[in-house]
Amino acid sequence: KETIVLPLNDPEKLDKVLQKKGHEIAAIIIEPIPANNGLLLQDRSFLECLRKKCYKYGVLLIFDEVISGFRVGFEGATGLYGIQPDIITFGKIIGGGMPVGAIGGPAKVMDRMAPLGDVYQAGTLSGNPIAMAAGLATLRLIKAPGFFDRLSATTARLVKGIQAGADQAGVAFSIRHQGAMAGMYFLKDAPNNFGQIMGQDIERFKKFFHLMLDEGIYFPPSTVEAFFMSSAHSDQDIDATIAAATRSFKALA
Repeated sequence: KETIVLPLNDPEKLDKVLQKKGHEIAAIIIEPIPANNGLLLQDRSFLECLRKKCYKYGVLLIFDEVISGFRVGFEGATGLYGIQPDIITFGKIIGGGMPVGAIGGPAKVMDRMAPLGDVYQAGTLSGNPIAMAAGLATLRLIKAPGFFDRLSATTARLVKGIQAGADQAGVAFSIRHQGAMAGMYFLKDAPNNFGQIMGQDIERFKKFFHLMLDEGIYFPPSTVEAFFMSSAHSDQDIDATIAAATRSFKALA
């Protein structure tokens, strides 16, 4: 009852809610690159609209970068789009997969957190030495010159190769990426919302998933999950995945 859910990229509905309840709303929380419904590429103009409206109504803008953080650039989607939220949240990618998360923001926000301020925050693993060491090592590695350019190029090559295999087999399929994040759908055209994602050929997806699993390649087992590339993936890994996908699409045709 404390949450209002609005559709993506709908500034009119956003405006109606803010005009009616703006004085009651504490924060707007959004994934700047939605990745829990496959991969939905966000409309930058909508994010800019959110930023302006939050300033107007005194509402905090929170970017959930648990998934997009450090996968599209060192500054995440915040840096990619050049839009500054009031709070950013990060997940375990900040520690190379270790159990660690982080929230960040300007001093006027962060100073409200305990022990300085009146908003209590604590966690069993807060400041865990092993996770912090892994986090520092991860941040040093991904700050290397050209790291994200190489990672994005590797992802683009994989995405292009998989799409080519589907096209050769005549299978209705689309795949796209942003940085190291990718999403695939058994739809002719990539979706723009959750409803379109749910309209894909789920049975064909299931068959493709198991065909790829038989090839030794484990894609996400759900139609609403994105997948991610790593700097550990080699050219040989990409070639093998594209070849396996091409064989699997032929089997589906």
